[in-house]
Amino acid sequence: MVGRSSLTICPRMNLVLPTSLSPRQQARFCFSASASPEQAKAPRTTSRLRWALGALLAAGVLAGCSKPGDDKAAAPKALAEVGVVTLQKQSQQLDASLPGRTRAFMTAEVRPQVSGIIQKRLFTEGAFVKQGQQLYQIDPATFQAAQASAAAALAKAEASQRTLAATARRNAELVKIDAISRQAYEESQAAAAQAQSDVAVARANLETARINLQYSRIQAPISGRIALSSVTPGALVTANQTNALTTIVQLDPMYVDFTQASTELIQLRREIAAGRFAKVDGDKIPVRIRLDDGTEYAHEGKLAFAGVIVNDTTGTVTLRAVVPNPAGQLMPGMYVQALLPTALAPDALLVPQQSVTRDLTGRPSVLVAKEGKDGTVLEKRDVELDRAIGSQWLVQAGLHAGERVVVEGFQRVKPGDKVKVAEVDLKAKAERKSPPGQPPALAAAEAAARSPQ
Repeated sequence: MVGRSSLTICPRMNLVLPTSLSPRQQARFCFSASASPEQAKAPRTTSRLRWALGALLAAGVLAGCSKPGDDKAAAPKALAEVGVVTLQKQSQQLDASLPGRTRAFMTAEVRPQVSGIIQKRLFTEGAFVKQGQQLYQIDPATFQAAQASAAAALAKAEASQRTLAATARRNAELVKIDAISRQAYEESQAAAAQAQSDVAVARANLETARINLQYSRIQAPISGRIALSSVTPGALVTANQTNALTTIVQLDPMYVDFTQASTELIQLRREIAAGRFAKVDGDKIPVRIRLDDGTEYAHEGKLAFAGVIVNDTTGTVTLRAVVPNPAGQLMPGMYVQALLPTALAPDALLVPQQSVTRDLTGRPSVLVAKEGKDGTVLEKRDVELDRAIGSQWLVQAGLHAGERVVVEGFQRVKPGDKVKVAEVDLKAKAERKSPPGQPPALAAAEAAARSPQ
């Protein structure tokens, strides 16, 4: 039906005209329709006008009955495509990332054992030295003189001892025939014994002089890298002084000392006792080292010591690992992270970190693609997470094996939407995009951040 507001009345012919015509066009058609045959130039012209008027009336009626937008057919909406991964149970080793410091396997501070003037420094600072290699030379003149004096004293004592020993032997024969008194005999025997003791003392003094002379040649107590020298030739040093002349460190292998909170140890023991995790064999625990720049050290170490006393200040337990260092890449005092296997999760479910979103309260959730009667529909699922393992989360509750979790394109969709899913191989993408020397886990996280959502 045509509404009254869309029509107008021609007063001459009592005709209804559409309002889509301009006022000038309405006046023209009204005049043409009301013109007499004499006013018309020809019957053919009048017929044409009537035909045009009828066409316009029909167009006006159709325009009044039609609605805006009816001329455009509604195009079907295309389904959004999202990338998913299918969760599978797997045996996962649980690692604890613990902060630590490297320590030299052996450290020796070199100090003089005799006093004197340094004559020579016989090593190159920073070089490798062998055990027994001479490092410094202290002026040996006084020690050589002391050795010669001790040798002379020994010779004198030996000569005196031989004389007194002979006298004692003669007196022993004479006392048998009462040629000498018993007192003289005993005195000769005591003198001979005393002379024997003097020889022993002189011999010990000579050995002391030899040792002091040897100490004037300061030698390396261990093999390793030698540090800077704190003295130069001409310096006066004293025996057992506080300041070391230099330091030698043995760098292959290296110690890595790290700490773990006692609360973490207690919680881990509870989970193992509950049967959720399996215990790792303590005799075969490998330790991986991550350097301060994020790269992983090439050589794997072994756990050598686990503390049994909790530090009352920090509440931590100290552990120590022995790590090979053939290339000397590790140096004492470096900050590292020790990746220590603590337990084994036999039926672990891992979900990529990029699939997890959090609300304002920090509660994590994921989008799960579920098959329905009308296709694949997205469902929001709250989850409970345990810990981060590389670029993934270990799931405690909320997901099951075989479910598909959205990892790409989830920002273009919302729960309840129908979608088209495509399986994504995150491991292959991480390996393709991982630069040399960058951990795949870090590359996976960066790849997720760069991917279009």
